[in-house]
Amino acid sequence: MSGLEIERKFLVRNDDYKRQAFSSSRICQGYICSGHGRTVRVRIRDNRGYLTIKGPSNADGLSRYEFEKEITLEEATQLMKLCEPGSIDKTRYLVKSGSHTFEVDEFYGENEGLVMAEVELQSEDEPFEKPDFIGREVTGDRRYYNAHLLKNPFTAWGKGEESADR
Repeated sequence: MSGLEIERKFLVRNDDYKRQAFSSSRICQGYICSGHGRTVRVRIRDNRGYLTIKGPSNADGLSRYEFEKEITLEEATQLMKLCEPGSIDKTRYLVKSGSHTFEVDEFYGENEGLVMAEVELQSEDEPFEKPDFIGREVTGDRRYYNAHLLKNPFTAWGKGEESADR
């Protein structure tokens, strides 16, 4: 898959997403390189591998170019050895809401306690139904980008840096 990725990100208020989810999978990902808004990511999702290249986001953080290709698990395992130090470890839950599917990520390790949801859209102004567990929008807030969380993990943020009103 490649093309323009348009998505909105939100903090999650409670764990209602777990009972609403129709699917879940474990994800471990690393970054071969990340900087200036561009990333080359290696992901292992359950027993499948992926290589993803993302370009910089537009000014409001809603869209950016994304190229993703499935690779073998062996290739992904080998490429993980080339990644920058650290990794992102999370479980992704899929929750249907209206005609959209929200991806809810529950983070572990140095990002324990962070739960975010995102929804992919066809256009930046496309309407969508928010599930009740959706909290404050963080679209465009670079602190919540996975590549940023690798270098500045959630557990290291100062008190009050994350919003209490999730």
